[in-house]
Amino acid sequence: MTSQVITGNRLADGIVVYLAAAGGWTENVNASRVIDSEAELQRMKALADAAARAAAGVEPYAIEVARDEGAIRPVRYRERIRAFGPSVHPDFAKRPALPRVA
Repeated sequence: MTSQVITGNRLADGIVVYLAAAGGWTENVNASRVIDSEAELQRMKALADAAARAAAGVEPYAIEVARDEGAIRPVRYRERIRAFGPSVHPDFAKRPALPRVA
């Protein structure tokens, strides 16, 4: 199983949130609980669904993540944008082409 975290949006303001290790919600993907087993994934989904029913969030779901030098990074581009900001963020900007060497 690939590592995953649970994400959703906070109902009050639409902000992207992640299920934290303590079971609450955090806006910081690096403070989220990384899930590495199917049993834990099912348990965390149930916890997130209960929070959604209590009107804390909207439709939580699992996303794939990777650990990169101690940081948690979403694998899919869409989720990186949700985690780190708009596509004009420097991490997502196109790099200038390197000059050709003949």
